[in-house]
Amino acid sequence: MTQLQLNNQAVSIDKGQLSSYKKDDHEYIHQVGSPGWGKSDDEMFPVIGPTDEAHFKVQTPKGEAILDQHGLLRELTYKLTSSTETSAVFEKTYKAETKVKNSKFPKKSTEEWLSWPYDFVFKKQFKLSENELKIEFIISGEKGMPFMLGYHPAFKLHTETPIVQNAKKEISLEEIMAVGSRAYQVPDCSEISLRDDKNITLKSEGFGNFMLWTEVTNMLCIEPISFYPYAVKQENLHEGFQTLNNGEVRFTVKLKLN
Repeated sequence: MTQLQLNNQAVSIDKGQLSSYKKDDHEYIHQVGSPGWGKSDDEMFPVIGPTDEAHFKVQTPKGEAILDQHGLLRELTYKLTSSTETSAVFEKTYKAETKVKNSKFPKKSTEEWLSWPYDFVFKKQFKLSENELKIEFIISGEKGMPFMLGYHPAFKLHTETPIVQNAKKEISLEEIMAVGSRAYQVPDCSEISLRDDKNITLKSEGFGNFMLWTEVTNMLCIEPISFYPYAVKQENLHEGFQTLNNGEVRFTVKLKLN
């Protein structure tokens, strides 16, 4: 477990997964083992969304890739490359066409092995400052590689009537739950707040959109995404790809305590 500390703030990171963010002992992050989801954060890469209806195949300029829901990055293991009292850097590396064991097989998937036709290095950097945790994602790899990126943090809910708010609207927990597994779309948005017992704001750079998901009342996922996957049929998921033009791209999420 990697620990970051600054004054009355404390962050715990479990092998690259943000497992706790506290200020004055108030926990903002969903705890693994609580109802709702078996993780506290995750990354969706190189695709976002389900692929089962497309027979787990996604089109790329190099042919079809075999990917399960949200890609294959989540099946790889982070390595800690550096850390200080207020920062930590984790990294995952993938070699093109390497077969990766699919943890969803056989109960939730027919595909035992996943693969992607491009090399990439994926870095996840944490930086704790006053009332803010900055999480930066750095993707490097072959020029021309297609990709989507989504960050999937889960927040602990402390009240029965939390509100999600951006510049355009307020969204209730009931509205989010009514959408179900597809997740509630918040398009053209780079800043969104969770108003609960204590408030937290997510400011993103590079993503452009959010989606909201939960099936329980004690947890809420507020997810910056580069593409909302349900905007297209699964066989057309490649329409949401961006392209790695310069060999490296950065995305940022700041968790700001109000």
